[in-house]
Amino acid sequence: MQQGRIKIAVTAAVIAVASTAAVAVTTDANAAGATLVVNAATPFRPVSHLAAGGLYALAEGNKPADSMLLPLKLNTLTQPAPGVGQKPNGQPPGGDALLVAPQATRVGAAEYVRMPDIYPDFPYKWVSWADWNAKVDTMVNARLAATGTSNISGWELWNEPDWTWNTSSAGSFNAGWVTTFKRVRAKDAITPIVGPSTAVYNASFMRSFLTYAKANSALPDIICWHELTAASNVAADIAAYRALEAELGIGPLRISINEYATPTEIDQPGPVAGYIAKFERGGVDNAERAFWYEYGTVNGLTVNNQPTGSWWLYKWYGDLAGNMVTTTPPSQTGFDGFAAYDPTRKIVNIVAGAGSGTNSVKVNGLSALGSTVQVRVESTPASGRFTAVTAPTTVASTTATVSGGSVTVSLPNMVATSAYHVVITPTSGVPSYQQRYEAENAAIFRAARFASSSASAGAYVGVIDNTGDARNASYLDFIVNVPSARAYTMKIGYANATGATATHGLAYNGGAWSTVSYPPTSAWGVFGATVSVSVSLNAGNNVIRLAKGSPYFAGGTGYAELDYIDLT
Repeated sequence: MQQGRIKIAVTAAVIAVASTAAVAVTTDANAAGATLVVNAATPFRPVSHLAAGGLYALAEGNKPADSMLLPLKLNTLTQPAPGVGQKPNGQPPGGDALLVAPQATRVGAAEYVRMPDIYPDFPYKWVSWADWNAKVDTMVNARLAATGTSNISGWELWNEPDWTWNTSSAGSFNAGWVTTFKRVRAKDAITPIVGPSTAVYNASFMRSFLTYAKANSALPDIICWHELTAASNVAADIAAYRALEAELGIGPLRISINEYATPTEIDQPGPVAGYIAKFERGGVDNAERAFWYEYGTVNGLTVNNQPTGSWWLYKWYGDLAGNMVTTTPPSQTGFDGFAAYDPTRKIVNIVAGAGSGTNSVKVNGLSALGSTVQVRVESTPASGRFTAVTAPTTVASTTATVSGGSVTVSLPNMVATSAYHVVITPTSGVPSYQQRYEAENAAIFRAARFASSSASAGAYVGVIDNTGDARNASYLDFIVNVPSARAYTMKIGYANATGATATHGLAYNGGAWSTVSYPPTSAWGVFGATVSVSVSLNAGNNVIRLAKGSPYFAGGTGYAELDYIDLT
């Protein structure tokens, strides 16, 4: 991070992209330049849009508008503490996690609460332990009083202690962590705790922190650090951390990189695509765009509720469904990308960037799509923070022959700051709009993904529970997009081995609750059974919630595992 450390004036720039005629789709395995290899037949995790988030992404007053956020499938946001005092880059305090929670909830996003943002200055100015303890109590009490808020998924106890912690006044950070951890836990034993949130991955700092925290029963639930120097560091940092926790007998813990990209990169979709690719391959739980300039814009994705060039990168990311599939870049530096395959529609989505000149994307594992495929390529520029880009540029649209299960897409005249979207589909039979939404691709709160050979796309969501407490009751939010406003039949794939009918609550677009009933099935994790209900949806984006427990819903009965929903 962070605000105040670097202040850079940003000017708008529009970068040219490759012309339509310049792109070739071939079966040549020896194309010029660097090659990103995609294997559409090798899934490695369900799509979760893990890197679609941001620090100080939202501001009070619904900024940006929901319509700008829903297509992005936001995962996790880091917002300031209740009663925020932080003045980012001299802007008025804003983005209070509890005040923006209703909007974050509407768009399916979880939130971490950054506790030291109760202070007005950055770096934070320590007052005293009595002052800090009182502030901790006030923040936790405010959250506990917000009984209708269900999307708070972590307390971030401090931010960048490797340079913002005042050791001379507050004592060692490790001891301060334990004190704060135990104070939060005394009041809130449920909400996960996130940390240590260092500015960079520092092996010696992390070793000292984990050793002390483990010895004092104060390990975080989610380990966190920032990647603010170069995407090329990401893979090595994740590997180093995993080796360290194994050596110390810890975890494996979920990893959050809740700030990523440098001040210059943050508005360049090409380099940012490289960060996302490495987070996906590295298996982190969530990652958030760093804050460098203005809050309430998802850090430059929107300007006056219009998309910038970077917004389209995240819109393409939000379009991913099904499973992430393996991508192998030519190196950890430069040209890279991520990809997903939706087996229900047989669509391969690839997003790449950070390449200059002529490069190629070789896509293997396409046999299921037929002997010929439709290939579409589009690009988005680094337009800056204040220049709207109303649509990506279509670079090519053509039919290609699949040879040995592969095609190679050549991308001449790539611009390193731009991002490129390659969509490969069968030449016929693709539905005009997405009808199936996998449960494992939804926004999942306090439930878990599991693999099953009988599940659609190979995965499902289970451990869907209800505690009567909005902090840890379970629900799924499906962000769906339909072509017209009307009633749709929603079919739900499920399993229920309780031996009796189970129920969930159903609500969409914040409307009234109804009940979905799931008759018993033969076994857990074995799918094929469905139930159908009618839902009246708006044209465009809608949010459908299926809940065992949720604010303003009394709670479901029994247990059911969810495979998918179909809208027809």
